[in-house]
Amino acid sequence: MSKKFQLSRRTFLRGAGALMALPVLEGMLPATARAQAQSAIGSAPRRLAVFYTPNGIHMPKWTPNGTGTNWELTPTLQPLAPVKNDVLVISGLANDPGRPDGDGHHAAATAAFLSCAKAFKTEGTDFRAGISMDQVIANHLAARKATRFPSLELGNDAGKGIGNCDSGYACPYANNIAWAGPTTPVAKETRPKAVFDRLFAGFDPNATQAQLEKRRAYGKSIIDFVRDDATSLRSQLGTTDRRKLDEYFTGVRDLEKQVEAIEADGPSCNPGISPDDNEDPRVKTKVMMDLIVLAFQCDLTRVATFMLANARSNKVYGFLGLSGGHHTYSHHQKVDANYEALATIDRWEVEQYAYLLERMKGIQEANGKTLLDNSMVYFSSEIADGNSHQHNNLPILVAGSGGGVITPGRHIRYNGAPLANLYISMMQAMGVPGITTFGDNGTGPLPDLKA
Repeated sequence: MSKKFQLSRRTFLRGAGALMALPVLEGMLPATARAQAQSAIGSAPRRLAVFYTPNGIHMPKWTPNGTGTNWELTPTLQPLAPVKNDVLVISGLANDPGRPDGDGHHAAATAAFLSCAKAFKTEGTDFRAGISMDQVIANHLAARKATRFPSLELGNDAGKGIGNCDSGYACPYANNIAWAGPTTPVAKETRPKAVFDRLFAGFDPNATQAQLEKRRAYGKSIIDFVRDDATSLRSQLGTTDRRKLDEYFTGVRDLEKQVEAIEADGPSCNPGISPDDNEDPRVKTKVMMDLIVLAFQCDLTRVATFMLANARSNKVYGFLGLSGGHHTYSHHQKVDANYEALATIDRWEVEQYAYLLERMKGIQEANGKTLLDNSMVYFSSEIADGNSHQHNNLPILVAGSGGGVITPGRHIRYNGAPLANLYISMMQAMGVPGITTFGDNGTGPLPDLKA
């Protein structure tokens, strides 16, 4: 790499009014960091991704028997086989602030999912919960101007905006896991094209009106418009960065095609999908996972949350051979057929999570580690058993090592420790200073996350 050539971490490619972010390349690091990267040493951004799934989990087919490194994949966790050594299974944590006043377990616990703060029971607009741990991290990164976007909130289902969504609890509690403050839920984006345009196809603020009109008229790939800029840049890169750039362009173009197909075809329906939930989650979920990966890869954001469905969702997964709704099955009443249906849904949910992990593990970063190595990818639900609305012994997975602060490939059991303590550990790992308490009952970082 020529000493005169400098490539900023904030470099974008431009063309015909299009603006395209670049992945983090070795050429973006200082010379000393590049030397370290060659020996797989050095620093890289740490990221946090959150994967929420509703209605709890059928725990008998989830929880491993062994602890430490001596644990086996259960039927529900079997999709994690390719990344087993990258996953930490955590049992025995409780989120007591998620308990409702009376009924309303799903909405109340979802409001407390990342905030660990008890939600004020109301059907009106006077809702109140607490700031979520992802937004604490996002605020810290925003103050440092670390990324273009402090955080990214995604989901498959929009849901009702106001009114009662669960036994007297307002819909914002059920539809959001990110909260910028006690009275400010952060709305998620449920349209893949809107997310793609926001991240990768934003207009160049310096573009002329003629350039903008040209881009709109041609409707070409974003890559087509920045091709000249990309060709010039590629000629100045080393072999490793050229390979990374080519892989990145291929990934962006493939994702563009998927997003375009979703928009062109409209909602993709299945025979068993209910009218209110008629978008095919198989397609949409993978596109959303790809968007998170590319956003991390380009260092556009380091915090992302995803809701597979809203709290108390009664989505019908016809493509799994099921005819009943998810929430209905979760009230299993100890019926074997309901157990089997729940286990089928649970396994499919873990498959989507595993897809995200494998995508992240396949991306090498400039410090010689993978994107997954440099991240924490959190999976859980608002409750454990859906029939009893259990708020203790929650189903929790944390993948990646967070840049070395977590030792994955293990199963750890705790005895009723607050979920908030895990979040304190995560916030500390993401560099948030002075965090020793959190939510209603967080008392300090969770021990033993690093062996």
